[in-house]
Amino acid sequence: MKNPVTFLRHTGLVEGLSFLLLVFVAMPLKHIWGHPGAVRIIGMAHGVLFVLLLAALLRVMLTRRWPLTRAALVFAASLLPFGPFLIDRRMKQWENGSAEEKS
Repeated sequence: MKNPVTFLRHTGLVEGLSFLLLVFVAMPLKHIWGHPGAVRIIGMAHGVLFVLLLAALLRVMLTRRWPLTRAALVFAASLLPFGPFLIDRRMKQWENGSAEEKS
């Protein structure tokens, strides 16, 4: 993938999906039905994807010279269960370069 923002967007969406699976599937399986295996598997996958997201964000900051406020917005969105899906539209604009002057 040549565009680092595209990679960041896709990584964010997959990481967001893993977060939703962790919170709404694995955690109830563990705490309601007593099956902790799902948290170990999905939790590990989510952790790896989160680190990959942070690396992709750092790459975009360095190659595209994103302002710290924009990177902080993407980071904050990654901490919320539906955040990556909510910020994806804005990131698509940044990916195309149509909102480069806006944060």
